[in-house]
Amino acid sequence: MRLLTHNMLSSNIKGVTKGFPLKIEVEKVVEKQVEINHDFLRNIFPKIDWKAFSDAARTMGYVELPEQAPDPSVLESDLDFLTKFHHALLELHLEEGALVCPETGRKFPVNKGIPNMLLHEDEV
Repeated sequence: MRLLTHNMLSSNIKGVTKGFPLKIEVEKVVEKQVEINHDFLRNIFPKIDWKAFSDAARTMGYVELPEQAPDPSVLESDLDFLTKFHHALLELHLEEGALVCPETGRKFPVNKGIPNMLLHEDEV
């Protein structure tokens, strides 16, 4: 599961009001090379919750991103930042582990890179 996916997921358990961001429990992280697309990165940047994204990257062992969201102007001039952003967003994959609801502590397993977000009958 890429951090791009993680940044879009939240817990939909009945009654949960604070289901984002899901915490990550890491068992295995893999890196998969992806061709960089600067236009995609510039377009997705405003849609990313930066705090959740940078915290998730740190949890997965990647500490090259700033803690605070940089000014969007860096996307036009700083290739080093774009490369780091690309790597964290698209090349780091949570292969095995869990996503944890911040409110209830419910764990959603991640197996072979696929998060299982199915709810139990009493959670719907």
